[in-house]
Amino acid sequence: MKNLIKMLSAVCMVALVFASCKKEENKTTYTGGTSPVLSANVTTTIPLSFLTKDNEAVKLMWTNPNYQFSTGISSQDVSYLVEIDTAGKNFTSANKISLSLSKDLSKSFLQSELNDLLLNTLVLTAGKTYNIEIRLTSTLANKSVPMTSNTLKFAVTPYAIPPKVAPPTTGHLYLVGSATAGGWNNPVPVPTQEFTQLTPLTYELTVALAGGNEYLFLPLNGDWGHKYACKVSAGGVTNTGGDFGFDFSDNFPGPAVSG
Repeated sequence: MKNLIKMLSAVCMVALVFASCKKEENKTTYTGGTSPVLSANVTTTIPLSFLTKDNEAVKLMWTNPNYQFSTGISSQDVSYLVEIDTAGKNFTSANKISLSLSKDLSKSFLQSELNDLLLNTLVLTAGKTYNIEIRLTSTLANKSVPMTSNTLKFAVTPYAIPPKVAPPTTGHLYLVGSATAGGWNNPVPVPTQEFTQLTPLTYELTVALAGGNEYLFLPLNGDWGHKYACKVSAGGVTNTGGDFGFDFSDNFPGPAVSG
């Protein structure tokens, strides 16, 4: 019995020694970094024009944030988020521009690219001058350790993108063709086959069309000159849509079913 007690005591002593000598794990910890410094190759105004749409509008550049860990400089890929918003919104607009980039330390915008973002994402009005702000945020994996740059401020004036097909100079638009009630008779019956002009680029007409037939658009009632038509072979136009222009060779194919 005494021997059993001595053996148990010895086992406990060994267990305590191993527990007290358990090696602590080495942990990698984040020790710091430097917020990226944002700069640009223009100062106060970003040039935008349809005539120079393929030229560079602005090039953004920033410094490496140099994320540091207890083991040294991070080897993780750094992600960047470029944000563009109108001045005074503090980058909280629902329509602000947010572009995600990886690894690079610069981003160049063509005038057409930036103009599209300003019109379609930030929803600015063409021809009006705005003050915008740009900043950049760097992060590591899973958007960890975010660091935000300084903010740059610029004036911009988005340009209106001209339509690929010029609108009617008459300010009127008419529908003619076998798909219509008036057939190919020209002049066409009005107002049933005359469009309503909503904007300089938007015309609207609700009309019944005969299935399996064709039609054209006329800018001047009673005149076949400068009709809007399509090129089926070149433009790939179907009864669901496609490209069109002045005096093209083919009629628009109407819907397959009347309605």
